[in-house]
Amino acid sequence: MAALLIFGGGGHGRVAAAIAGDVQKWNRIAFADDRHMELARVADFEVLAGFDAAADHLKEFTHFFVAVGDNALRLKLLAKHREAGHTAATLVHPTAWVCASATVGDGTLIGPQAVVHTGARVGVGCIVNTAATVDHDCILEDGVHLSPGVHLAGEVKVGRAASIGIGSSVSNRIDIGQNTVIGAGSAVVEPIPGNVTAAGVPARILKRI
Repeated sequence: MAALLIFGGGGHGRVAAAIAGDVQKWNRIAFADDRHMELARVADFEVLAGFDAAADHLKEFTHFFVAVGDNALRLKLLAKHREAGHTAATLVHPTAWVCASATVGDGTLIGPQAVVHTGARVGVGCIVNTAATVDHDCILEDGVHLSPGVHLAGEVKVGRAASIGIGSSVSNRIDIGQNTVIGAGSAVVEPIPGNVTAAGVPARILKRI
């Protein structure tokens, strides 16, 4: 019996559970969340344990998924449980389109109406949220988060654990560095280095992280 354990019972966890339900691959879905003592159920699914104790339950599940918004923590939990021999699920909503020539890493979520176009490479533990588009030959390194409605033109490269805010656009052949945060509604028309926060039209560096 296919079963999925989702780490994180917040909003992203509920999104992951909804997509997993629409995919109709898993007969059982449950959650791990550190609030388990006060959070008996999430979206009608049981909460079994906190993050640390959840390792004892993983043998009951064929797959796990880390639905944590913090990019660094998401990658840490993914690496921990993959190294222990557990299988990370990749969740692709039925209305999303992923080109056959694109690649999507383990533990990544592709939301409703999202597009991952030809030659694009999406790393491990990424979030390509609702209606986000990743055009041809883009590279999303591990742990990248594209918020709803983000649009990447062709050959954009987004560094490890970077986040791009809702409704932002990135012009073609632009590089965005690791851990960088792009604010909502931004237009990125020039390269942005790593470890900064940037926002605006056009996007400008506001501070260093």
